[in-house]
Amino acid sequence: MVRKLVRRARNPLPSIREKEEIDEIIFRTAKARNRLSMELMAREGMRVGEMLQLTPRDVQERKLILRQPKSGKEGEPVFIPKKVADRLRQYIREKDIRPDQRIFPLTYAGARWVVVNAGKVVGLHVRPHDLRRHAATYATRSGTPIEIVSKVILRHSHLSTTQQYLGKVTDGGSHEVD
Repeated sequence: MVRKLVRRARNPLPSIREKEEIDEIIFRTAKARNRLSMELMAREGMRVGEMLQLTPRDVQERKLILRQPKSGKEGEPVFIPKKVADRLRQYIREKDIRPDQRIFPLTYAGARWVVVNAGKVVGLHVRPHDLRRHAATYATRSGTPIEIVSKVILRHSHLSTTQQYLGKVTDGGSHEVD
């Protein structure tokens, strides 16, 4: 009973990185594997675990099929730009990755290390989930309806999850949480 009365205040959402900062982190990453993995998180809003499970058979035209998404659905699509799809297919060919092999053979800790170190190169503290939040925030700022951000980009089951996740995004990049 006392815990309910004396709950800790929830941590405020971290500040959102501007598009230019995320672009610099991605473009200054020399290794193709690392750059592609960060693009999928920052541009398509993929979770680290989803990105790490991708295989060449999951790459179809301009979408990726998540075989074991967090939502529990089977075969959930992630839509990707043509340029990203082309670079991903080229990377798979160059590395001769078999259809059943993982495209990004990293552990979660390895993927986190890639993102943190890429941020350090440009003097920023960035975590993998910051890239996913950036994808949602940038889409919202660009005028994408929150319903699309929720169901298509973040693939949340409930709109309320997205609303809590984003808070109220202001043009200045800060958050206000109800």
